[in-house]
Formats: sequence, C-alpha cells, structure tokens
Amino acid sequence: MQPGQEISSAVLTVPNLVSLVRLALVPVFAVLIVVGQDVWALAVLAFSGFSDWLDGVLARRLNQVTRLGQVLDPAADRLFILVSLVGLAWRDIVPLWLVVVILARDVMLACLAPVLARRGYGPLEVSFVGKAATFALLYAFPLLLLATAPGALGAVASVVGWAFTWWGVGLYWVAGVQYARQTRDLVVADDAPGEAQA
Repeated sequence: MQPGQEISSAVLTVPNLVSLVRLALVPVFAVLIVVGQDVWALAVLAFSGFSDWLDGVLARRLNQVTRLGQVLDPAADRLFILVSLVGLAWRDIVPLWLVVVILARDVMLACLAPVLARRGYGPLEVSFVGKAATFALLYAFPLLLLATAPGALGAVASVVGWAFTWWGVGLYWVAGVQYARQTRDLVVADDAPGEAQA
C-alpha cells in the first residue's frame, strides 16, 4: 500500500476477486499434489504466484485497496504455503520438521490476533520482510517439487529450491518476531495512559 492511500470497505473489487480465485485454487492444488499430478500442480502454483502479484498491482492502480483484501491476500498466501508443505511432506519430498517450524510461526501469530482484536486493532500490515519470506517460500515449493525430476534438472532444482527454503524460513521467522514486537508495542502504548492516571 502506498503512503496516504485510502483503505476502502468495499467487498466486490477486481483485486478481491483475484484473491478469491487464488483461495479457491488451494484445494485444487492439494488434490493435484497428493495424487501426483506434478505438472498441473506446478501450473496452479505458477498461476497462484502470478495472481498474488497481479492483485497487488490492480489494488494500487485501480485505487481498490480494501480491508477485505488486506485479509484475503495474506490468507491465500499462508494457505498455499501450508498446503504445499503438507503435500510435499505427504510425498516425502520435504521432512516433517519443516512443516512444524513454519506452522509454529503461524500458530504464534494466530495467538496474537485476539490480543490485537481486544484493543480494537485489525490484522497488522504485512511487512517487507514478511513479503520477501512469502516470495521465497512460494518459489521454493515448486522447485522442490521439480527436484523429483531425474537428471540435471532435478539436481539444480533441488539446490535452488532448498536455498529458497532456508531463506524463506529464516525471513518468515524474522517477520514473525517483528509482528510480535509490533503487537507488544501497541499493547504497551495502550496500557501506558491508564497506568499514568492510576
């Protein structure tokens, strides 16, 4: 979101429809990866990545940044990350501990949501580090899936895919710590006036 840009409460906007299509593709991708339709699964992931970029561009250019969009977009990203991880773990392409490490961060953030809601705050704005982490992970998973291909292609995809995975996991947790600190700062700021008056 650009500085000074208005946030609308509209629901039916072009960027929101793009995000809804991406959300609808999550179960499609889950089925494709579990049944081993790797080419189609890769195509869905590629389209998801493109639509993630597209809805942000459309929201800014059409001046259609909405509260719903600020929830839908990261929700679709997180669902794709989770479903990709579970599917890859199901296929024994990634270890189970990777699922646990990434899921633990999302559980931590889910625990912060009620704290923010009680004080009248909505979801925190996605940080640059958070976007970079999502970008890295959404690039990592198709590469790890491609790593199952035989020969040089699979070998190169494995190396690059795991590089993106490690960067993504590290940035994902850095962003998580940033969100936790933001939440703490908001809570401290809200509690401070009451303490001063006491």
